[in-house]
Amino acid sequence: MHALSAYSRLFKLTGLLYVLIAFLGRLPMAMAQVGTLMLVFRATGSNETGGLAAGGLAIANAVGAPIAGVLCDRHGQRIVVLVQSLAGTAGLIALVLAAHQGAPNPALIALSAALGAVLPQVGPLARVRWRPLAARSGDQRRLVDAAFSYEGAADEASFALGPALVGIAAVLVSPAGALITAAALLAVFGTAFALHPTARLTGPAAHPGNAVPAEAPSTAHPPVDGRFLTIGLMVLILAQWSVGVLFGATQTGTNALADAVGKPGLTGLVHAMLGVSSAIAGFATAFIPARVTQQRRMLLAALAMVALSWPLLLVDSLGPLTAAVAVLGFAIAPFMISVYSQAERVVPPARSAAAMTLLAGATSIGYASGAGLAGALADSSGHTAAFGVTVGATVLALLLALSRQRSARQR
Repeated sequence: MHALSAYSRLFKLTGLLYVLIAFLGRLPMAMAQVGTLMLVFRATGSNETGGLAAGGLAIANAVGAPIAGVLCDRHGQRIVVLVQSLAGTAGLIALVLAAHQGAPNPALIALSAALGAVLPQVGPLARVRWRPLAARSGDQRRLVDAAFSYEGAADEASFALGPALVGIAAVLVSPAGALITAAALLAVFGTAFALHPTARLTGPAAHPGNAVPAEAPSTAHPPVDGRFLTIGLMVLILAQWSVGVLFGATQTGTNALADAVGKPGLTGLVHAMLGVSSAIAGFATAFIPARVTQQRRMLLAALAMVALSWPLLLVDSLGPLTAAVAVLGFAIAPFMISVYSQAERVVPPARSAAAMTLLAGATSIGYASGAGLAGALADSSGHTAAFGVTVGATVLALLLALSRQRSARQR
Protein backbone atom coordinates (compact mmCIF):
# COMPACT_ATOMS: atom_id res chain seq x y z
CA MET A 1 0.00 0.00 0.00
CA HIS A 2 1.37 3.40 -1.00
CA ALA A 3 1.98 5.84 1.86
CA LEU A 4 -0.47 8.43 0.53
CA SER A 5 -3.16 5.76 0.20
CA ALA A 6 -2.48 4.62 3.75
CA TYR A 7 -2.82 8.17 5.09
CA SER A 8 -6.04 8.65 3.12
CA ARG A 9 -7.55 5.45 4.50
CA LEU A 10 -6.53 6.35 8.04
CA PHE A 11 -8.29 9.68 7.95
CA LYS A 12 -11.40 8.11 6.41
CA LEU A 13 -11.57 5.68 9.34
CA THR A 14 -11.83 8.49 11.86
CA GLY A 15 -12.92 11.59 10.01
CA LEU A 16 -10.96 14.84 9.89
CA LEU A 17 -12.69 16.20 13.00
CA TYR A 18 -11.07 13.54 15.17
CA VAL A 19 -7.66 14.24 13.61
CA LEU A 20 -8.07 17.92 14.46
CA ILE A 21 -9.25 17.22 18.02
CA ALA A 22 -6.41 14.77 18.72
CA PHE A 23 -3.84 17.23 17.39
CA LEU A 24 -5.08 20.29 19.25
CA GLY A 25 -5.59 18.20 22.38
CA ARG A 26 -1.87 17.54 22.64
CA LEU A 27 -0.84 21.19 22.33
CA PRO A 28 -1.31 22.03 26.04
CA MET A 29 1.34 19.48 27.01
CA ALA A 30 3.74 20.96 24.47
CA MET A 31 3.02 24.48 25.69
CA ALA A 32 3.18 23.64 29.40
CA GLN A 33 6.84 22.62 29.47
CA VAL A 34 8.39 25.62 27.75
CA GLY A 35 5.71 27.93 29.16
CA THR A 36 6.53 26.84 32.72
CA LEU A 37 10.24 27.30 32.08
CA MET A 38 9.71 30.85 30.83
CA LEU A 39 7.06 31.79 33.40
CA VAL A 40 9.16 30.71 36.38
CA PHE A 41 12.34 32.21 34.91
CA ARG A 42 10.50 35.51 34.42
CA ALA A 43 9.16 35.38 38.00
CA THR A 44 12.43 34.37 39.70
CA GLY A 45 15.22 35.47 37.35
CA SER A 46 16.94 32.07 37.66
CA ASN A 47 17.60 29.59 34.85
CA GLU A 48 18.10 26.88 37.44
CA THR A 49 14.75 27.50 39.15
CA GLY A 50 13.00 27.63 35.78
CA GLY A 51 14.66 24.36 34.82
CA LEU A 52 13.68 22.76 38.13
CA ALA A 53 10.06 23.85 37.71
CA ALA A 54 9.88 22.54 34.15
CA GLY A 55 11.73 19.41 35.25
CA GLY A 56 9.35 18.93 38.17
CA LEU A 57 6.43 19.11 35.74
CA ALA A 58 8.10 16.59 33.47
CA ILE A 59 8.99 14.13 36.26
CA ALA A 60 5.49 14.25 37.73
CA ASN A 61 4.02 13.69 34.28
CA ALA A 62 6.37 10.75 33.81
CA VAL A 63 4.91 9.20 36.95
CA GLY A 64 1.31 10.19 36.33
CA ALA A 65 1.10 9.29 32.63
CA PRO A 66 1.82 5.53 33.02
CA ILE A 67 -0.63 5.36 35.94
CA ALA A 68 -3.23 6.95 33.71
CA GLY A 69 -2.24 4.50 30.95
CA VAL A 70 -2.87 1.51 33.21
CA LEU A 71 -6.24 2.97 34.18
CA CYS A 72 -7.05 3.47 30.49
CA ASP A 73 -6.21 -0.18 29.77
CA ARG A 74 -8.51 -1.25 32.61
CA HIS A 75 -11.40 1.18 32.26
CA GLY A 76 -11.07 2.82 28.84
CA GLN A 77 -9.79 6.28 27.98
CA ARG A 78 -13.03 8.25 28.25
CA ILE A 79 -13.34 8.82 32.00
CA VAL A 80 -9.58 8.93 32.64
CA VAL A 81 -8.78 11.58 30.02
CA LEU A 82 -11.85 13.62 30.96
CA VAL A 83 -10.73 13.87 34.59
CA GLN A 84 -7.17 14.68 33.52
CA SER A 85 -8.30 17.43 31.15
CA LEU A 86 -10.38 19.20 33.79
CA ALA A 87 -7.71 18.84 36.48
CA GLY A 88 -4.99 20.02 34.10
CA THR A 89 -6.98 23.11 33.19
CA ALA A 90 -7.29 24.01 36.86
CA GLY A 91 -3.57 23.35 37.42
CA LEU A 92 -2.45 25.65 34.61
CA ILE A 93 -4.55 28.50 35.96
CA ALA A 94 -3.29 27.91 39.51
CA LEU A 95 0.37 28.07 38.40
CA VAL A 96 -0.18 31.38 36.61
CA LEU A 97 -1.92 32.88 39.65
CA ALA A 98 0.88 31.71 41.97
CA ALA A 99 3.57 33.27 39.77
CA HIS A 100 1.58 36.48 39.51
CA GLN A 101 1.29 36.66 43.30
CA GLY A 102 5.05 36.20 43.78
CA ALA A 103 4.91 32.75 45.34
CA PRO A 104 8.26 31.44 46.69
CA ASN A 105 10.42 29.24 44.50
CA PRO A 106 9.57 25.95 46.27
CA ALA A 107 5.85 26.65 45.86
CA LEU A 108 6.23 27.31 42.14
CA ILE A 109 8.20 24.10 41.69
CA ALA A 110 5.61 22.12 43.69
CA LEU A 111 2.71 23.57 41.70
CA SER A 112 4.52 22.75 38.45
CA ALA A 113 4.92 19.16 39.61
CA ALA A 114 1.25 18.91 40.59
CA LEU A 115 0.30 20.21 37.15
CA GLY A 116 2.50 17.65 35.42
CA ALA A 117 0.92 14.80 37.36
CA VAL A 118 -2.51 15.43 35.85
CA LEU A 119 -1.77 16.63 32.30
CA PRO A 120 -3.02 14.01 29.78
CA GLN A 121 -0.64 12.54 27.21
CA VAL A 122 -2.98 12.71 24.24
CA GLY A 123 -0.40 11.64 21.64
CA PRO A 124 0.45 8.24 23.17
CA LEU A 125 -3.21 7.54 23.92
CA ALA A 126 -4.17 8.41 20.33
CA ARG A 127 -1.71 5.74 19.15
CA VAL A 128 -3.60 3.12 21.14
CA ARG A 129 -6.80 3.80 19.20
CA TRP A 130 -5.28 3.06 15.79
CA ARG A 131 -4.90 -0.73 16.10
CA PRO A 132 -8.63 -1.39 16.68
CA LEU A 133 -9.49 1.23 14.05
CA ALA A 134 -7.17 -0.39 11.49
CA ALA A 135 -8.66 -3.82 12.29
CA ARG A 136 -11.75 -2.68 10.38
CA SER A 137 -9.73 -2.48 7.18
CA GLY A 138 -7.38 -4.71 5.23
CA ASP A 139 -3.57 -4.55 5.51
CA GLN A 140 -3.72 -3.72 9.21
CA ARG A 141 0.07 -3.74 9.74
CA ARG A 142 0.73 -1.20 7.00
CA LEU A 143 -2.07 1.03 8.28
CA VAL A 144 -0.75 0.88 11.85
CA ASP A 145 2.76 1.72 10.62
CA ALA A 146 1.38 4.70 8.72
CA ALA A 147 -0.63 5.72 11.78
CA PHE A 148 2.49 5.72 13.93
CA SER A 149 4.32 7.78 11.32
CA TYR A 150 1.48 10.27 11.39
CA GLU A 151 1.35 10.34 15.20
CA GLY A 152 5.09 10.89 15.39
CA ALA A 153 4.80 13.78 12.96
CA ALA A 154 1.79 15.15 14.85
CA ASP A 155 3.70 15.01 18.14
CA GLU A 156 6.61 16.87 16.62
CA ALA A 157 4.32 19.40 14.97
CA SER A 158 2.65 20.00 18.32
CA PHE A 159 6.03 20.51 19.97
CA ALA A 160 6.83 23.01 17.24
CA LEU A 161 3.52 24.86 17.37
CA GLY A 162 3.32 24.72 21.17
CA PRO A 163 6.61 26.54 21.83
CA ALA A 164 5.84 28.90 18.93
CA LEU A 165 2.53 29.84 20.56
CA VAL A 166 4.33 30.34 23.84
CA GLY A 167 6.94 32.51 22.14
CA ILE A 168 4.32 34.63 20.39
CA ALA A 169 2.33 35.07 23.61
CA ALA A 170 5.52 35.89 25.54
CA VAL A 171 6.36 38.64 23.06
CA LEU A 172 2.84 40.04 22.71
CA VAL A 173 1.57 39.48 26.26
CA SER A 174 3.60 37.34 28.70
CA PRO A 175 4.37 33.68 29.47
CA ALA A 176 1.31 33.76 31.72
CA GLY A 177 -0.86 34.46 28.71
CA ALA A 178 0.57 31.40 26.98
CA LEU A 179 -0.36 29.12 29.87
CA ILE A 180 -3.87 30.56 30.02
CA THR A 181 -4.17 29.76 26.31
CA ALA A 182 -3.00 26.21 27.05
CA ALA A 183 -5.66 25.92 29.74
CA ALA A 184 -8.38 26.95 27.29
CA LEU A 185 -7.16 24.45 24.68
CA LEU A 186 -7.07 21.65 27.23
CA ALA A 187 -10.55 22.42 28.51
CA VAL A 188 -12.02 22.30 25.00
CA PHE A 189 -10.00 19.78 23.02
CA GLY A 190 -8.81 17.52 25.85
CA THR A 191 -12.45 17.05 26.81
CA ALA A 192 -13.43 16.49 23.17
CA PHE A 193 -10.72 13.83 22.80
CA ALA A 194 -11.98 12.07 25.91
CA LEU A 195 -15.59 12.05 24.71
CA HIS A 196 -14.93 11.17 21.06
CA PRO A 197 -16.52 7.84 19.97
CA THR A 198 -13.08 6.32 19.26
CA ALA A 199 -12.52 6.26 23.04
CA ARG A 200 -14.95 3.34 23.15
CA LEU A 201 -12.35 1.25 21.30
CA THR A 202 -10.06 1.31 24.33
CA GLY A 203 -10.09 -0.62 27.59
CA PRO A 204 -11.29 -4.19 28.26
CA ALA A 205 -14.02 -4.08 25.60
CA ALA A 206 -11.38 -3.60 22.90
CA HIS A 207 -9.44 -6.76 23.87
CA PRO A 208 -11.88 -9.58 24.63
CA GLY A 209 -9.98 -12.50 26.04
CA ASN A 210 -6.77 -10.46 25.87
CA ALA A 211 -5.97 -12.12 22.57
CA VAL A 212 -2.56 -11.39 21.08
CA PRO A 213 -2.28 -11.38 17.28
CA ALA A 214 0.82 -12.80 15.66
CA GLU A 215 3.42 -10.49 14.17
CA ALA A 216 3.59 -9.93 10.46
CA PRO A 217 6.64 -11.71 9.01
CA SER A 218 8.21 -8.44 7.84
CA THR A 219 8.49 -6.98 11.35
CA ALA A 220 11.57 -9.05 12.28
CA HIS A 221 10.01 -9.69 15.72
CA PRO A 222 8.67 -12.93 17.20
CA PRO A 223 5.04 -12.92 18.35
CA VAL A 224 4.54 -11.35 21.75
CA ASP A 225 4.08 -13.90 24.52
CA GLY A 226 2.08 -11.93 27.07
CA ARG A 227 5.05 -10.51 28.99
CA PHE A 228 5.11 -6.76 29.42
CA LEU A 229 8.31 -5.39 30.95
CA THR A 230 10.84 -7.21 28.76
CA ILE A 231 14.47 -6.33 28.09
CA GLY A 232 13.47 -5.09 24.65
CA LEU A 233 10.90 -2.71 26.10
CA MET A 234 13.39 -1.47 28.69
CA VAL A 235 15.89 -0.60 25.94
CA LEU A 236 13.18 1.30 24.10
CA ILE A 237 12.24 3.16 27.29
CA LEU A 238 15.88 4.21 27.73
CA ALA A 239 15.95 5.30 24.10
CA GLN A 240 12.99 7.59 24.70
CA TRP A 241 14.67 8.87 27.84
CA SER A 242 17.67 9.92 25.76
CA VAL A 243 15.38 11.82 23.38
CA GLY A 244 13.86 13.59 26.38
CA VAL A 245 17.34 14.60 27.56
CA LEU A 246 17.98 16.00 24.10
CA PHE A 247 14.77 18.06 24.24
CA GLY A 248 15.38 19.39 27.74
CA ALA A 249 19.03 20.28 27.20
CA THR A 250 18.43 21.88 23.81
CA GLN A 251 15.53 23.96 25.08
CA THR A 252 17.45 25.10 28.17
CA GLY A 253 20.56 25.90 26.14
CA THR A 254 18.43 27.87 23.71
CA ASN A 255 16.88 29.82 26.59
CA ALA A 256 20.34 30.59 28.01
CA LEU A 257 21.69 31.85 24.68
CA ALA A 258 18.56 33.87 23.95
CA ASP A 259 18.81 35.50 27.37
CA ALA A 260 22.53 36.19 26.87
CA VAL A 261 21.86 38.11 23.66
CA GLY A 262 18.96 40.03 25.22
CA LYS A 263 16.06 38.23 23.46
CA PRO A 264 14.66 35.71 26.00
CA GLY A 265 11.19 35.89 24.47
CA LEU A 266 12.45 34.13 21.32
CA THR A 267 13.27 30.85 23.09
CA GLY A 268 10.02 29.19 22.08
CA LEU A 269 10.22 30.34 18.49
CA VAL A 270 13.79 29.12 18.01
CA HIS A 271 13.11 25.78 19.70
CA ALA A 272 10.00 25.37 17.56
CA MET A 273 12.23 24.84 14.52
CA LEU A 274 13.28 21.51 16.04
CA GLY A 275 9.67 20.37 15.87
CA VAL A 276 9.01 21.76 12.40
CA SER A 277 11.79 19.81 10.72
CA SER A 278 11.09 16.75 12.84
CA ALA A 279 7.42 16.79 11.83
CA ILE A 280 8.37 16.94 8.14
CA ALA A 281 10.67 13.95 8.59
CA GLY A 282 7.97 12.13 10.54
CA PHE A 283 5.45 12.35 7.72
CA ALA A 284 8.12 11.17 5.28
CA THR A 285 8.84 7.97 7.21
CA ALA A 286 5.63 6.44 5.85
CA PHE A 287 7.31 6.41 2.43
CA ILE A 288 10.17 4.17 3.64
CA PRO A 289 9.79 0.67 2.15
CA ALA A 290 8.38 -1.90 4.57
CA ARG A 291 11.43 -4.12 4.02
CA VAL A 292 13.54 -1.62 6.02
CA THR A 293 13.04 -2.87 9.56
CA GLN A 294 12.22 -0.62 12.46
CA GLN A 295 15.54 -1.52 14.12
CA ARG A 296 17.45 -0.40 11.03
CA ARG A 297 15.48 2.85 10.89
CA MET A 298 16.26 3.48 14.55
CA LEU A 299 19.98 2.95 13.94
CA LEU A 300 20.15 5.23 10.91
CA ALA A 301 18.22 7.97 12.71
CA ALA A 302 20.52 7.70 15.74
CA LEU A 303 23.59 8.06 13.54
CA ALA A 304 22.06 11.17 12.01
CA MET A 305 21.30 12.65 15.45
CA VAL A 306 24.91 12.25 16.54
CA ALA A 307 26.23 13.81 13.34
CA LEU A 308 23.79 16.73 13.38
CA SER A 309 24.08 17.64 17.07
CA TRP A 310 27.73 18.70 17.05
CA PRO A 311 27.16 22.12 15.40
CA LEU A 312 25.29 23.20 18.54
CA LEU A 313 28.65 23.40 20.30
CA LEU A 314 29.82 26.07 17.86
CA VAL A 315 26.92 28.54 17.87
CA ASP A 316 27.01 31.87 19.71
CA SER A 317 24.06 33.75 18.18
CA LEU A 318 20.41 33.01 17.43
CA GLY A 319 20.74 32.80 13.65
CA PRO A 320 23.20 29.89 13.51
CA LEU A 321 21.43 28.29 16.49
CA THR A 322 18.10 28.31 14.64
CA ALA A 323 19.71 26.66 11.62
CA ALA A 324 21.49 24.02 13.73
CA VAL A 325 18.34 23.18 15.67
CA ALA A 326 16.28 22.93 12.48
CA VAL A 327 18.73 20.52 10.84
CA LEU A 328 18.94 18.34 13.95
CA GLY A 329 15.15 17.99 13.97
CA PHE A 330 15.15 15.95 10.75
CA ALA A 331 16.62 12.97 12.62
CA ILE A 332 14.42 13.03 15.72
CA ALA A 333 10.95 11.99 14.54
CA PRO A 334 12.22 8.95 12.56
CA PHE A 335 14.04 7.78 15.70
CA MET A 336 10.98 8.24 17.93
CA ILE A 337 8.60 6.63 15.43
CA SER A 338 10.78 3.52 15.25
CA VAL A 339 10.89 3.34 19.05
CA TYR A 340 7.11 3.62 19.46
CA SER A 341 6.50 1.18 16.58
CA GLN A 342 8.79 -1.43 18.13
CA ALA A 343 7.16 -1.00 21.53
CA GLU A 344 3.69 -1.50 20.06
CA ARG A 345 4.87 -4.83 18.65
CA VAL A 346 6.59 -6.24 21.73
CA VAL A 347 3.78 -5.82 24.27
CA PRO A 348 0.35 -7.48 24.44
CA PRO A 349 -2.34 -5.31 22.79
CA ALA A 350 -4.26 -5.07 26.07
CA ARG A 351 -1.25 -3.27 27.60
CA SER A 352 -0.76 -0.80 24.77
CA ALA A 353 -1.79 2.29 26.72
CA ALA A 354 0.60 1.40 29.54
CA ALA A 355 3.47 0.92 27.07
CA MET A 356 2.81 4.12 25.12
CA THR A 357 2.51 6.22 28.27
CA LEU A 358 5.63 4.62 29.74
CA LEU A 359 7.54 5.79 26.69
CA ALA A 360 6.01 9.24 27.06
CA GLY A 361 6.94 9.19 30.74
CA ALA A 362 10.51 8.24 29.89
CA THR A 363 10.65 11.22 27.54
CA SER A 364 9.42 13.48 30.33
CA ILE A 365 11.99 12.14 32.80
CA GLY A 366 14.65 12.64 30.18
CA TYR A 367 13.43 16.18 29.61
CA ALA A 368 13.65 16.84 33.35
CA SER A 369 17.15 15.36 33.52
CA GLY A 370 18.33 17.31 30.50
CA ALA A 371 16.70 20.59 31.57
CA GLY A 372 18.01 20.33 35.14
CA LEU A 373 21.57 19.41 34.22
CA ALA A 374 21.74 21.83 31.30
CA GLY A 375 20.23 24.60 33.44
CA ALA A 376 22.89 24.21 36.11
CA LEU A 377 25.63 24.09 33.46
CA ALA A 378 24.18 27.13 31.67
CA ASP A 379 24.18 29.18 34.89
CA SER A 380 27.79 28.25 35.63
CA SER A 381 29.41 27.85 32.21
CA GLY A 382 27.07 29.20 29.54
CA HIS A 383 24.98 27.81 26.72
CA THR A 384 27.74 25.71 25.11
CA ALA A 385 27.96 23.50 28.20
CA ALA A 386 24.20 23.03 28.07
CA PHE A 387 24.38 21.90 24.44
CA GLY A 388 27.09 19.42 25.44
CA VAL A 389 24.31 17.54 27.25
CA THR A 390 22.42 17.39 23.95
CA VAL A 391 25.39 15.79 22.20
CA GLY A 392 25.81 13.26 25.00
CA ALA A 393 22.15 12.26 24.69
CA THR A 394 22.54 11.49 20.98
CA VAL A 395 25.55 9.27 21.67
CA LEU A 396 23.50 7.28 24.19
CA ALA A 397 20.67 6.97 21.66
CA LEU A 398 23.14 5.52 19.15
CA LEU A 399 24.41 2.91 21.63
CA LEU A 400 20.84 1.83 22.39
CA ALA A 401 20.01 1.62 18.68
CA LEU A 402 23.04 -0.60 18.14
CA SER A 403 21.75 -2.83 20.94
CA ARG A 404 18.35 -3.21 19.22
CA GLN A 405 20.02 -3.93 15.88
CA ARG A 406 22.25 -6.60 17.45
CA SER A 407 19.26 -8.17 19.20
CA ALA A 408 17.34 -8.35 15.90
CA ARG A 409 20.27 -10.06 14.18
CA GLN A 410 20.52 -12.64 16.94
CA ARG A 411 16.82 -13.47 16.56
